[in-house]
Amino acid sequence: MSTASTEKSAIKKSTSQKPARDRIFNSAKELFYLQGIRAVGVEGIAEHAGTTKMSLYRNFQSKDELVAECLRDHKREFWAWWDSVIEPLAGDPKAQLLALVDAFVTCECDEHSRGCPLANAIVELHEPQHPGRAVIRDHKNEMRSRLRGLCHAMGAADADRLGDSLMLLIEGAYVCQLVFRGGDGPTSTLPDAVRTLLDCQLEGRSA
Repeated sequence: MSTASTEKSAIKKSTSQKPARDRIFNSAKELFYLQGIRAVGVEGIAEHAGTTKMSLYRNFQSKDELVAECLRDHKREFWAWWDSVIEPLAGDPKAQLLALVDAFVTCECDEHSRGCPLANAIVELHEPQHPGRAVIRDHKNEMRSRLRGLCHAMGAADADRLGDSLMLLIEGAYVCQLVFRGGDGPTSTLPDAVRTLLDCQLEGRSA
């Protein structure tokens, strides 16, 4: 057997040895993000995970609950990323915000990104009581609160309004990145737009 075949076999074996719940969750999270929640059924998830529908329902109460759990994990990953960007700049809220925006364009909007998984999901989850909607609302409310908090900390003239404006820019950048692929689309102007807003709000104040 060739080295490549041996490695491929080892990877397949390692994957199959993971608990069924982990395989189902990882498959669902990947498929929902790449193909869309409505486009992916429980049969497709089970097949991708190398298990059965019965196993899926033994581990997750329903597809809706599985969707919500995947969104919670996206949420955890996003805030871990956020904290890793701002922690080295503790005590300097303006630098933290600018670092977030720069990192957002570089990391969150690269050529492989398919946008914000939570924003994508809200378009598909029409039912008011879907458990995923609460996860998305909590996430976006937290983002709004954190942006406003940074704006207050830097002494912006109208911190809440500035925070909301920044959120609109960031959310719009996700969508533009999907439409205008490459480094010269509207998303590339996000850092300059944010700096312009900050200059207007912080003029005559200490940054």
